Amino acid sequence: MKMQESPEDYLEAILVLSRELGNVRSIDVANYLGYSKPSISVAMKRLRENGFVALDDHGNLILTGSGLSIALKIYERHLTISQFLMSIGVSEEVAKKDACRMEHVISDESFEKIKAITSSSFLGTGN
Repeated sequence: MKMQESPEDYLEAILVLSRELGNVRSIDVANYLGYSKPSISVAMKRLRENGFVALDDHGNLILTGSGLSIALKIYERHLTISQFLMSIGVSEEVAKKDACRMEHVISDESFEKIKAITSSSFLGTGN
C-alpha cells in the first residue's frame, strides 16, 4: 500500500478521529485513510517506537505530546490551505485533496503568508 505516505498523515488522522469518535483504534485509521489494516499496524508500530503514539489499556491509540504537536501543526496547515484554495475558487473536493499533499511540503514562510491572507479574508479585512 502507500507506506511511503508521511507519518504526519497518520498522526493527523488519529487527531481527527479522536475528535470525532473519542477512542481510536488502528482499524479506524485504516478505514479513514483507505489503507489496509496490516499497513496501518506497521505504521502504528513505528509511531509507537518513535514516541509519537501510545496505546491505552484498551488498545486505543493515544497521541503523545510530540505526536499531538505534529498532528495539530499538520491539521492547521490542512484546514488553512483548504480554506485558501476554496477562497480562490478551487472546488472543496480538489482543495482538500491538494491540501493533503501541500501541507507536508510547504515552507513555514509560505504557510504563514497563506495563513495571514486566509485569516484576514475571513475577518473581512482582506481581499
